[in-house]
Amino acid sequence: MLLMQFSAAGTDFPPIETWTSEEIREHVAFMAEVNEKLAAEGELVGGEGLAGPAQARIVRAGAGGAPVVTEGPFAETKEFLAGYWIVDCDSPERAVALAGHISTAPGPGGRPLNMPIEVRPVMSAPPQEM
Repeated sequence: MLLMQFSAAGTDFPPIETWTSEEIREHVAFMAEVNEKLAAEGELVGGEGLAGPAQARIVRAGAGGAPVVTEGPFAETKEFLAGYWIVDCDSPERAVALAGHISTAPGPGGRPLNMPIEVRPVMSAPPQEM
């Protein structure tokens, strides 16, 4: 799984709300191209961009298991998951290469965002040694 993380700390680009329409179109087109290439290679299992933290809801079990919902926005949020891809790769090195490419997604002025992409295996069962 490739997880696109956004962190307000350590970024040198403005919030997406301040980007021009053209900059947003170029960014989205890059992501669409990534998805098309992954699908053509037979590596794309699924993936989506996610809404920002202002639309997030935190749910915990309350009394009797009833859901207790905490709504955003979460002022303390400095990092959040911006999107993800589930890929089926031949090797961990291939997943790292894909993550490196995705990190070059264009931002303002067409400059690469260099957003961190976490690479994490999806487990289908507990390890055999358990």
